[in-house]
Amino acid sequence: MEEMDYRGLLCPLPVLKARRALAGCPPGTRLRFLVTDPKAPEDFRHFCEAAGHRLVSVETCGEGIWAVVVERGG
Repeated sequence: MEEMDYRGLLCPLPVLKARRALAGCPPGTRLRFLVTDPKAPEDFRHFCEAAGHRLVSVETCGEGIWAVVVERGG
């Protein structure tokens, strides 16, 4: 699974960059995004619902860092 490092970016930049990254992937591809903005996990939830992607997981992986895994929808 490919990992994108979006630490230090403020929303909505992580989601905008994720949209671009997912657009170039075939359906079913999973990408892992590292983010530090506390609003990012909720923004990813809304993005996935609106875009037809699946939010696989949101996990903390250190102080102030979240790992968000998204599966590209069809």
